Amino acid sequence: MIILFVVLAGLMFFMSSRSRKQQRAQQEFRSQLAPGQEVMTGSGMFGTVVEIDDASDTVTIESAPGSQTRWLRAAIAKRVDTPVEDEDETVVTDEASETGTITSGDDHVDVPDDLSGLDTAQREYREQQRREDGGSDAAK
Repeated sequence: MIILFVVLAGLMFFMSSRSRKQQRAQQEFRSQLAPGQEVMTGSGMFGTVVEIDDASDTVTIESAPGSQTRWLRAAIAKRVDTPVEDEDETVVTDEASETGTITSGDDHVDVPDDLSGLDTAQREYREQQRREDGGSDAAK
């Protein structure tokens, strides 16, 4: 019985120390916030930090040009890193066919902008199969 209590006390200690480490990391992250950083709030809103008020512990975030909101510093969940674009990969859009072409070196891949292009390709494939099957039946 005593061993069980010792094991439970040990588990509680390790769990609380891990959560304290996470809280310290979050506090450090929030203390290092600076204007110009892109962040996400706990509720999922993305925006750019415009101003930090240490006295009231609030952060002003601009989610769209001219649309600023104030949040508690504790509501900021994480910093969003903008992805770096690959220099040798470009996307070219052909507006007439509504497909994009990804060019990376010598390889070209056509990518449809929506699912309707996939439906059309499947329909054309079925029609071609019917023609081929119909042509072989007529030859017999």
